[in-house]
Amino acid sequence: MLIVRPPGVYRAQQDTSLLRAVLRQRGRLDQLTGRSVLDVCSGTGALGIEALRSGAASLTCVDLSLRSVLASWLNSRLHGVPATVRRGDLFSPVLPRRFDLVLANPPYMPAASLTPPRHRMARCWDAGPNGRILLDRICAEASSVLNDDGTLLLVQSGLADEQATLDRLMKAGLVPEVLARARVPFGPVLRARAPVLRARGLLAFEQTEEELVVIEACHG
Repeated sequence: MLIVRPPGVYRAQQDTSLLRAVLRQRGRLDQLTGRSVLDVCSGTGALGIEALRSGAASLTCVDLSLRSVLASWLNSRLHGVPATVRRGDLFSPVLPRRFDLVLANPPYMPAASLTPPRHRMARCWDAGPNGRILLDRICAEASSVLNDDGTLLLVQSGLADEQATLDRLMKAGLVPEVLARARVPFGPVLRARAPVLRARGLLAFEQTEEELVVIEACHG
């Protein structure tokens, strides 16, 4: 799928590909037909576009980055997808609306700073010391934008503590399940940060691959 990525917007990588594969499988099983979709931390909009190509009925994209908002809008138009695109912080731009499917590929890379950067490319991946600044908020707040039979699909790295995500989703009243896993070689950012993460005990000394997981959560 051809996707335009302006400078400063997250490049679709293996995490995006893993969640797109889950969406395509659901499309083949006719599980997305007629569904309303919210894509938060939308970046280029690739995930939401895949959901509509797989049968979903409507798409709303949200990102805090103005460049990402413009990229989501442009790519949705290039692919003939009638998306509504909003700029803002996670779910706040769409409340009190609710959706059948919420997609999330947020920043999840452990970083040195306590807060995510706002004006550098690193904002696309840095998420605080444990990588969970946005993951924890998504876990706590996703139920507020899900219909009663709605589903959250979230992709993250194992470096950001998969079990913590499962626990926090359960605490929020959702039933989580790991749908897919993939081990991928370190990308440029993780290779550069590996010595720091090893020193903090987040990476094994010989580790050269990162595990990605797609987690589904829905109301019990």
